[in-house]
Amino acid sequence: MSKLTKNQKLALSKIEPGKAYTLKEASALVKEITNAKFDASVDVDVRLGVDPRKANQMVRGVVSLPHGTGKQIRVLALCTPDKEAEATAAGADYVGLDEYIDKIKGGWTDIDVIITMPAIMGKIGALGRVLGPRGLMPNPKSGTVTNDVGTAIKEVKQGKIDFKVDKTGIMHTSVGKVSFTADMIRENAKEFINTLIKLKPTAAKGTYIKSIYLSSTMSPGIKIDPKSIEEN
Repeated sequence: MSKLTKNQKLALSKIEPGKAYTLKEASALVKEITNAKFDASVDVDVRLGVDPRKANQMVRGVVSLPHGTGKQIRVLALCTPDKEAEATAAGADYVGLDEYIDKIKGGWTDIDVIITMPAIMGKIGALGRVLGPRGLMPNPKSGTVTNDVGTAIKEVKQGKIDFKVDKTGIMHTSVGKVSFTADMIRENAKEFINTLIKLKPTAAKGTYIKSIYLSSTMSPGIKIDPKSIEEN
């Protein structure tokens, strides 16, 4: 086991062992314990009391974070020519169709989100092997397959994210940057967790939110008391 650095020891010393912090406390503390030389992401990990192997206990959805993610989201709009001007005006980084489909077939995936239209999904289906493993496949449930291309692009650029529980029952997502204020981090995390609560499957029994941890890219995790989520 590698030895802890001076900064890692200092960060751990600020976290009280066994304590479950309020979301407000954790949002301020995560800024204190982060010593990265870059603007680290702030992440939330939630362990859910579901069995994702069962279709009626799968949890997935979308949420618009009040303060965005702090990341520059690269959007590719795969659309028909009549929608290209709308996509460009909405802020898409790349706009087109066949030329980008060919690029993706060749292995190009330097993008974060693909927005497309229902009529085009037949062409995009062949890209599943490339896009699927990278989480880039457009999906109507996440709002990335729509005829309202402009609105979808604007929402993604402003902080709309989609999420899906992994096979171990853990939901992981970024809710901002360390450069955000503590209140911005708290409000983003609260919006995400409240959305998860609303998506509780009726088939899920027992405790739904088993644990919540807040951390940054290079910090220890801070345990959060689920009961504190509703606090202001």
